[in-house]
Amino acid sequence: MNLILLTPQDCPQTNIAILTGRRLQHVLSVHQAQVGQTLRVGMMNGQMGEGEIIRLDDQALHLQFQLTQAPPAKLPLTLLLALPRPKMLKRILQTVATMGVPRLILMNSYRVEKSFWDSPFLQPEAIQHELILGLEQARDTVLPEVMLEKRFKPFVEDRLPSLSANSLRLVAHPIAEQSCPRAVNQSVTLAIGCEGGFIPYEVDLLAQQGFTAVELGERILRVETAVTALIARLF
Repeated sequence: MNLILLTPQDCPQTNIAILTGRRLQHVLSVHQAQVGQTLRVGMMNGQMGEGEIIRLDDQALHLQFQLTQAPPAKLPLTLLLALPRPKMLKRILQTVATMGVPRLILMNSYRVEKSFWDSPFLQPEAIQHELILGLEQARDTVLPEVMLEKRFKPFVEDRLPSLSANSLRLVAHPIAEQSCPRAVNQSVTLAIGCEGGFIPYEVDLLAQQGFTAVELGERILRVETAVTALIARLF
């Protein structure tokens, strides 16, 4: 935890926060905090700054804080991701938040198992928990937008054109002839399949909406590795 993320509910008074639970235990065990110590803090979807511990015991931590710094800029990226396995999804959500992706669309595809959509990890509270862990790691405060699209064809044909307008549209595909571009200077909409990738029909449907298939090389990567590698290469 490189940033303690606050919410308005933590603040009974202006510039005073009271922390309990996971954040308190982290400060006690990792920071080995004491009264008078200064910690990096940020308000959810707001600014960042520093907080001084003014009271501390095993039940709660009281911080007096000032927020004067803007969070880091997000990447100009919309990430389309075929819904991965639930345990992998948790790690990817953290990665997406850490790397500064502002919008993640989890969508269906032929190789997505139907049972994945029933996972408790897709509950809004579970998604937000993983995103917060990623924000804390990266020293960011702004939650990414996460959308769920359970029908591939209607989404790609009806809603994706407006969502991807005026952006470079790419779909990661292991047998593509074109390499993924590097260090682009424009908005990007990037589609990544689940394990096994998109089937040819899905790639063709994305191509009809202006998406270009690109590859990262001969090696086949796990989805969570491909997400990190593609974002790093693009930006």
